[in-house]
Amino acid sequence: MTEKHADPQALAEEVAATMWSRDRATNALNMQILKIKPGYALLSMPVRSDLVNGHHICHGGYIFTLADSAFAYSCNSYNQNTVASGCSIDFLAPAHEHDILEAEAVERSLSGRTGVYDVTVRIQGGKTIALFRGKSYRIKGEVIDGLKQVNNA
Repeated sequence: MTEKHADPQALAEEVAATMWSRDRATNALNMQILKIKPGYALLSMPVRSDLVNGHHICHGGYIFTLADSAFAYSCNSYNQNTVASGCSIDFLAPAHEHDILEAEAVERSLSGRTGVYDVTVRIQGGKTIALFRGKSYRIKGEVIDGLKQVNNA
């Protein structure tokens, strides 16, 4: 393992940059990575006019996508390919056009191949609008092939 990758924070940042470079869905929705660290991610997304449903509020599927993206960046931060094995969301309040949403993903448990992550979606600087829980499962391979991952056990 190189000196750079002996540092869990440096590894998390490099993994996020690599994922970001090939993440078409997250980029298409104008998401931004605000903060990344091992087992943690904070992403934002503007509520554009094309994300608003017939009730003039942000479509729940886009709120879910933001939360799912934060979940993905947090659980892949150790450079081990990790996917969702299940997730759920509770919608608490609406978001409106021009709001900026933030999704904060926090690792709650990581053991063997499985993990549990909680994601809180808020209107930037304010109200919580959704709570998401994701369960992760580590599969074969690395996000950045050939790097040693930081041992998170």
